[in-house]
Amino acid sequence: MSGATDPEIEGVEVVRRAAMAVSPTDVLAADGYLLGTPANLGYMSGALKHAFDIIYYPCLDSTRGRPFGLYLHGNEGTEGAEKGVTSITTGLGWVKAAEYVVVSGKPSKGDLQACWELGATVAAQLMEG
Repeated sequence: MSGATDPEIEGVEVVRRAAMAVSPTDVLAADGYLLGTPANLGYMSGALKHAFDIIYYPCLDSTRGRPFGLYLHGNEGTEGAEKGVTSITTGLGWVKAAEYVVVSGKPSKGDLQACWELGATVAAQLMEG
């Protein structure tokens, strides 16, 4: 959030929604997306999967070409989560704004900086002008 809301990024309203509370209306109203999830049992969280299940078909044709970023955290085996999110976002036609940020174990200062940069990158791509 802090990267996406940096004062140098102008004209971008950042709206935060929990995965279990997001609706197709929220996704349709947004111009880009920053996704975060733990990698549980080698896959994205059930909450993020639920969000995708809820929004997929209502947003399928209307959100193509929108940028997104992903950060995920796991102790091991994040590949399944990455693959699952990639498969769904590819189906939606979303465009990867930056490389995924994958954090293993306790987040380091570098990991936190990478997350900040991811948020800033997605938001900067949405700046008016």
